[in-house]
Amino acid sequence: MPTLSNYTLPSVPGPVSQPAYNRSRLTEGIVHFGVGGFHRAHQAMYLDRLMNAGKAHDWAICGVGVLPSDAHMKKVMDSQDCLYTLTVKHADGTRQARIIGSITSYLFAPDNPEAVIEKMASPAIRIVSLTVTEGGYNFHRRQSCVGPCRRQPRSKTTTYQASLRRRHRSGFLSPHAG
Repeated sequence: MPTLSNYTLPSVPGPVSQPAYNRSRLTEGIVHFGVGGFHRAHQAMYLDRLMNAGKAHDWAICGVGVLPSDAHMKKVMDSQDCLYTLTVKHADGTRQARIIGSITSYLFAPDNPEAVIEKMASPAIRIVSLTVTEGGYNFHRRQSCVGPCRRQPRSKTTTYQASLRRRHRSGFLSPHAG
């Protein structure tokens, strides 16, 4: 079976539902840290539903991994053009498969923290969300910064702080400001 990708999407056999929207026309409005099963089965799936309804085409997701274990997710997401299949099991036991296309890029922060900060500082990004598990904090007192931080960001918190400083210097509103 060929790897799922934008190229192979038209040849996916039924009854698997797939994006009815043109993914190349989506623009990213969300940066999400922690693209695990929970995020993919909830936030990304709901955005996919909205996109299929002709809405939210400016709310695509850029996923970000920060943990060493996220390197594998980066490899998989890149190889599949960030497409994946979600299978929902209904109360009656039936299953429904759907290819989700709302995630359009994936960055691995340890490889390129600057790219993550640049993405988050973009005026197109209006939400920064995250899924935090017990291993996701990655906070070390010796690496924390008080005042301007000149070290490479090593956690979600310091990466977020660096992006907010850059947005402020550029005159952009913070992602949560209205």
